[in-house]
Amino acid sequence: MEETENGWTSFESFVTMRLPALYRYAMVLTGDRHDAEDLVQEALTRTGVRWRKVVRKDDPEGYVRTAMVRIMANRWRRPKREVVVATPPEAAVEDHRLERLLAEASLRSHISELPPRMRAVLVLRYVEERGEEEIARLLGCSRGTVKSQASRALARLRAALESQEVDHG
Repeated sequence: MEETENGWTSFESFVTMRLPALYRYAMVLTGDRHDAEDLVQEALTRTGVRWRKVVRKDDPEGYVRTAMVRIMANRWRRPKREVVVATPPEAAVEDHRLERLLAEASLRSHISELPPRMRAVLVLRYVEERGEEEIARLLGCSRGTVKSQASRALARLRAALESQEVDHG
């Protein structure tokens, strides 16, 4: 297969090269390894079906990340249904940089206690460096909701970290 203008020769090569980064992103969005794996799988499935159109754009990875955020926003709107199986269908992705990130247990635990929408707003704002208007559009809410969710999330994190310092100080 010939190389495209943005460097990806195939969907498979894109997945091979970007899977660890996409998984880390999903991990921050969901706060749970299993949910992150499901999110990446669903977003990549949707992207694979549209790969010919996606690859023509300048940012296939951005397309996948946007798909992840939209999938998460849709999950918040509907009741959670989970099917438990005896054994997982495949092995989990190993990523040493993700392990280092997860080693920061106190911050991770405080972030995981935030509601999903607050986590998503923080990820989009501070990891993806997106603006309030774009976050609002991606999450299907108002700009004011984005601002209030970010403010409340940061206040919760500050309070939790200050409380932890008092307890250990």
